[in-house]
Amino acid sequence: MTTTEQAPEAGHPPLLRRLWRVLSGSVASALLWPRLQLAMKAALAAGIAFFIAPFMPGSAADYPYYAPLGALVAMYENVSGSMRQGVQTLVGLAIGIGLAFMLFSLGEPTPVTVAIVMGLGVILAGLPRIGSGSDWIPTAALLVLLVGGHDPDRFSFGYLVQMGAGVTVGIVVNLLVFPPLHFKAAALSIAELRLALSRQLADMATALKENWPPEHEDWSRRADSLAASARSVRLAVEKADASRRANPRRRLHPRDIDVDYRNLRDLEQVTFHVQDVTQVLSDVIWAEDTPFVVPDEFTAPLSAAMSAVSDVLRSPEEESPERQTELAGTAEAAVQELSRRMGAETVATEKPSAVESILLSLHRMLRVIRTSDA
Repeated sequence: MTTTEQAPEAGHPPLLRRLWRVLSGSVASALLWPRLQLAMKAALAAGIAFFIAPFMPGSAADYPYYAPLGALVAMYENVSGSMRQGVQTLVGLAIGIGLAFMLFSLGEPTPVTVAIVMGLGVILAGLPRIGSGSDWIPTAALLVLLVGGHDPDRFSFGYLVQMGAGVTVGIVVNLLVFPPLHFKAAALSIAELRLALSRQLADMATALKENWPPEHEDWSRRADSLAASARSVRLAVEKADASRRANPRRRLHPRDIDVDYRNLRDLEQVTFHVQDVTQVLSDVIWAEDTPFVVPDEFTAPLSAAMSAVSDVLRSPEEESPERQTELAGTAEAAVQELSRRMGAETVATEKPSAVESILLSLHRMLRVIRTSDA
C-alpha cells in the first residue's frame, strides 16, 4: 500500500478519521458488482459512440461529443429501462428543439421571448408518460438558442442525430453485454424477510417466558424496521421483474416472477400481523396505561404457539417439504389448543386479556401460510 492509500493513523484529528471512514464506505458501496458492471458498460458504450460519431451524415459529424452523452443517457440498470429512457430522452429533445424554432420564428431572441419559451418548456415537461425526457425539453431549447447561434438548423440536426446514435449504441450495449437479471437479489430479500419475521416471533415467545419486564427488549423496537424490510423486498421484486423485460438472458435463467409476487404479498400480510403482535405485547409489558394483560396461566401456551408459528415461517428456508408440513401441523395444533384452553378456563383478572388479540393474529398468519402453500 502506498503512502497516499494508507488510512489516517490514530494521531490524526478525529474529523479526519471520520472523513476517511465515510469515504472508504462510499467507495466500497460504489464498487459493488452491479454498479461496477453498469459503469463498464457505460464506458464501453460512450467509447463506441464517440468512435462512430465522426461518420454521421452531414453537419452531424461536427458535433461528435453529443454521441457519448446519448450513450450515457440510455444506460440504465435494465434493458427495458434503457429503451424507455432513451426513447423518452429523444422525444424530449425533439420537443425542446421545436420550441427553440418557435422562438426563432418570432425573430431574434430577447429576454422576454426566451422566458416565454423556457416557461412553455417547463409546462410541457409535465406531460404524462414522457418520463426522463421531461428534463430535456427546456434544456434542448436553451442549447439550440445558445449553441446553435445563427445556424440553428445545422446544430439541431447534428445534436439530434448524434444523441440518437448514442442512445442506440447505449441500448445495444446494454442489450448484448451481460444484461443483468436481478432474480437472486429478489429471492434473497424474500428469504431474509421471512427469517426476520420468524426471529421476531421467536424473540417475543422467549420474552413471554422471562421474568417481566424481560431483560431483552430489542424486539419491541423492530416494528418499523420490519415494515421497511417489507418495502425493500417489494422494490427488489419489482426490480427483478423489470430486469427480465426485453432481456435475452431470461430464456437461459427462467424464473416465475408471479411466485415472487405471491410470496411478497403473503409476507406483507404476515408482517402486518407480526407488527400488531409486537405492539400489543409491548404495550402489555411496558405501557402503564394499557387496558390489557396476559394472564400468567396463558404465558406458557402462548409462548409455545408463537414459537411454533415462528418455526413454520422459517421452515421454507431450512427444512424439507415434509418437515414443513409437519411443523405447520404442530403450529395449527398449538394455536387450537390455546384457543380451546381459553374457552374452557375462566381467569379472574382486573383487566381484559390480550391473548385473544395475539391468538387471532397467529391464526391469520397460519391462514396466509396455508393459502400460499395451496
